[in-house]
Amino acid sequence: MKFSRRRMEEPEINLIPFIDVLLVVLIFLMLSTTYSRFTELQVTLPTADADKLRDPPARVVVAVSADGRYAVNHKPVDGRSVEMLTAEIGAAAAGHSDAVLIISADALAAHQTVINVLDAARRVGLTHVTFASQAPSAAP
Repeated sequence: MKFSRRRMEEPEINLIPFIDVLLVVLIFLMLSTTYSRFTELQVTLPTADADKLRDPPARVVVAVSADGRYAVNHKPVDGRSVEMLTAEIGAAAAGHSDAVLIISADALAAHQTVINVLDAARRVGLTHVTFASQAPSAAP
């Protein structure tokens, strides 16, 4: 008896059910994301009254030169001690507890001279401190 061998068929992957499942998932995601705008927070923003800030706060400008000299509101300070600087800043900010201290230091000024200005501002009680700067010049 001679039995014939059956030929082995190559396995075939059917992609149609896979595509059907992906389409169902895609439809589900599309339907569930369209309702996301209804779940956003409703926020009522506050309004601002611009008339209240008509008087800008007092400004005290302290200039620090590269060699360590100080000037308070364009008036040179005699000496370089923190006590002299504290007295000058206190006189310039007299009666203004909310004065803004603007430190305009030279780029080559020593770090300690700027720290002395900050220390003098702390002793006077000025809490609003900012540093002046300039935009870099355009390269030729």
